[in-house]
Amino acid sequence: DVPAWLKSLRLHKYAALFSQMTYEEMMALTECQLEAQNVTKGARHKIVISIQKLKERQNLLKSLERDILEGGNLRVPLQELHQMILTPIKAYSCQNSSTEEHSRDADSHHPSSLIGSDSQGSDCKDSATGGMQQHHLPGCEGESGGAPLPEGDLPGQFTRVMGK
Repeated sequence: DVPAWLKSLRLHKYAALFSQMTYEEMMALTECQLEAQNVTKGARHKIVISIQKLKERQNLLKSLERDILEGGNLRVPLQELHQMILTPIKAYSCQNSSTEEHSRDADSHHPSSLIGSDSQGSDCKDSATGGMQQHHLPGCEGESGGAPLPEGDLPGQFTRVMGK
């Protein structure tokens, strides 16, 4: 929800500019590109810093998970998760990860379905639920457990932290 995110940054007047971009284009924006679009200097700087923070969310989630598992206070992680859910988050699919070739091979043998199927590879489980479709989740008793999530699986990592 880019317009709501921009509004939270008090940059909502630039929503029209962002409406013409893909998520990848937004994440790759530079101050020079924004200057070419007549974005003011202060807004350019704020946008670039905010996009950098978006890029750091995966590492922040890993850090939050570690803090929770070490018995830290839950207030800060919950506040961070609340702020993060207000930012644009791209839906994750297997094609976004480095397992793209594996996914293409699997898709050629098993047609995709909107509701998923047991024939999908384990790394293609519904990552928005952090792989919760599995019947047994090793390590739920307090270890960081479970298979590592693919890089870029922000919804899966978010859900994993919420589960902890």
